[in-house]
Amino acid sequence: MFSIRESIYPELYKVADRASIKLQKKLFLYQRIYLIMLILVTFVTYYFPESQFGSTVSALLFMANIFLLVAIKVEKLDSKWYNARTVAESVKTISWKWMMRAKPYQNKDNVNQIFYDLRQIFDQNLIFSYLINSMQIPPEMQISTEMKEIRKMSFDKRKKFYLKERLKNQLSWYSQKSRENRRKGEIWFWFSILLHTLAIILLCLKIMDYQYQFPIEVIAITACAVFTWLQAKRFSEVSSTYAQTAHEITIIGSESDSVSNDDSFAKYVANSENAFSREYTQWYAKKVVY
Repeated sequence: MFSIRESIYPELYKVADRASIKLQKKLFLYQRIYLIMLILVTFVTYYFPESQFGSTVSALLFMANIFLLVAIKVEKLDSKWYNARTVAESVKTISWKWMMRAKPYQNKDNVNQIFYDLRQIFDQNLIFSYLINSMQIPPEMQISTEMKEIRKMSFDKRKKFYLKERLKNQLSWYSQKSRENRRKGEIWFWFSILLHTLAIILLCLKIMDYQYQFPIEVIAITACAVFTWLQAKRFSEVSSTYAQTAHEITIIGSESDSVSNDDSFAKYVANSENAFSREYTQWYAKKVVY
């Protein structure tokens, strides 16, 4: 029995997954550059308060930030990222349902149904259409040989494969991401506290001796940038959501003992995949709202 690989999924998943990763990195890169340039503007104006050089550099940095804001708006990086991720996860979900012969793919030769569903996913996400024309992909390329082999497995092998390669894999991923986001959130939080503390210390020193000049404005803007980054990444919220999903997967895994035949397994897989779908559907809704 082989292990699951990302390459076995339909071509639409691969394109959407690559696009999602690329768009996410690009969006966060733009946001980081924007915040860094704001800090640099404050730094330059502080150290060159009455200099033509300082004013020129500050103006150029503000102009660059305007271009960044326009680029984010015009390119719709956030919407395209959320949409591409949703497409990728939707394709993965129906792929597992098809491989495990879950509803609506119980029939042995029900290949046309998954082709139709893949096309529906593409057609319902028109913002994603700039990436690929699904009609240019031959139907036989949408379903890999590995997927077909998994679908042909006996009930016992399919059940064991699903528990190991899907549930266990998802549990590990969500648990790891929950810990990772919690750790990053704490690091950025304490860095923000450190900056505020430093600003208070410098202000106290300035009160004691007004002659001293400290870059308090630079520190203040840096603290604001850190807070903005925390809001953009939503480490705490994401960590909590992932932890909740991991807990739900654990419960789903504990119910596998009651699965004893193809019919009950089909329902079990459908319920499991619906749980995964809820997580990224809620993620998408929150991203669109916020």
